[in-house]
Amino acid sequence: MTTPASNQGRILVVDDQAANLRVVSALLSRQGYAVSTASSGGQALELYEEASPDLILLDVMMPSMDGFEVLAALREQSPETRIPVIFVTAAHDRDLLLRAFDAGVVDYVTKPFLPEELIARVNAHIGLKLTVDRLERVAREREELVNLVAHDLKNPLTSVMFASELLREDHCKPERIPRYLEIIHESASDALGYIHHYLESRHQRDRNNADARAGLSDTLEWLHKRYEMQLEASGIEVELRLPLADAAVAIDERVLRQVTENLVTNAIKYAPNAPLTMTAYAAAPGYWQIEVADRGPGIPEAKQRDLFKPFTRLTDEEDDISSGLGLSLARQIIAQAGGQLWYEPRRGGGSRFIVELPVARRQDRMRLEDSTAA
Repeated sequence: MTTPASNQGRILVVDDQAANLRVVSALLSRQGYAVSTASSGGQALELYEEASPDLILLDVMMPSMDGFEVLAALREQSPETRIPVIFVTAAHDRDLLLRAFDAGVVDYVTKPFLPEELIARVNAHIGLKLTVDRLERVAREREELVNLVAHDLKNPLTSVMFASELLREDHCKPERIPRYLEIIHESASDALGYIHHYLESRHQRDRNNADARAGLSDTLEWLHKRYEMQLEASGIEVELRLPLADAAVAIDERVLRQVTENLVTNAIKYAPNAPLTMTAYAAAPGYWQIEVADRGPGIPEAKQRDLFKPFTRLTDEEDDISSGLGLSLARQIIAQAGGQLWYEPRRGGGSRFIVELPVARRQDRMRLEDSTAA
């Protein structure tokens, strides 16, 4: 008895004989596979374009388009595809089978076939395909995590470098030394906090995020204090407009700081010697907005379309050490929290970056819901 596939996959069966389609489809469906069928090469190409399968069972001898022509068309349609194709053929011609393998076929089944043989070959190849897919997904997730961690550590480490370089200067003012040391300590603590956050289990992070709450006044005041020295060094005067004391949004405080840090550091980098406004205000019902607006040169219209794309930099300067991930990651983070991040040109010149997030649940309401659930 053949064991059903442990992981379901999608199989496209191509055969010009309706009886063969019914038999093979029923056989594979009982094994837990999602099966789609095509009675011609043209129909197979259409189904392939609609939803890419994990394996194709392809009859060799068909009118209008034989299996080789269908396979060539598939390769032309998706040159990078690695979907395994198994030929189903009544021929035992050695040259034909060699030609099939040269064309990229991974295996073949001869008619009339034994059900156990067909299932065994399908299980083997689709299992290998799904395993490769999982490994590629893990590799992508690891790369994304590395990019995310590297990006999140960049801002606190930049602050450490800034303060330490000022401390090394001969004309460093003694009264500012305690503040520089405080910046170094706070930035190092933030960097360690980010590392601990990523080392937490996914379950723990999800549980912490469920009741996440960030005060807007606290966040803006923290931003102003953290970057006060850098802003001053860049000739930027800051106007801070604080919202109501109890204004809060539903996002982890550390995460909101990460996002808004990107907006402030971009202003320091791309709009020096220009006034900067940081404010928060009520938006649509149930939402608050944080706005970081400068009076710098703004962003050219041609670059605004790509502003939130990964690895896009605001300038083409060779000494720009930015990874181009900041705004892209920031938008993803805000979207995951149920909000939005966008850019608008500022009337009179400059840039406006706006973060919109849902209002955090009030603590008393949370306690009421918890007691009701209990």
